[in-house]
Amino acid sequence: MLIGKVIGTVVSTQVYEGLAGVPMLLVQPLTKEGVAKGEPIVCADGTRMAGPGETVYYEGGREAAMTLNPWFVPVDHAIVGIVDGVDAPNWKGGPT
Repeated sequence: MLIGKVIGTVVSTQVYEGLAGVPMLLVQPLTKEGVAKGEPIVCADGTRMAGPGETVYYEGGREAAMTLNPWFVPVDHAIVGIVDGVDAPNWKGGPT
């Protein structure tokens, strides 16, 4: 699993049949210290509860497609859960 912070939402003009009603969120990937790494990515929100400012954990690739219902919809990343808190040495991600 990977960790990131939701920094925005994505609005689609056309939606694949299996993704109707699934929010798309812009997520900034984080290192294990909570520091931003790389470019933001678009994640399908499998929890349907995440929002801007929240720290989330997500999956990529085939595992991402398996987290949603129906399975194997065309997504590269999917949010699996919302992080309640982080207790790790050197964590700089701020409050969750």
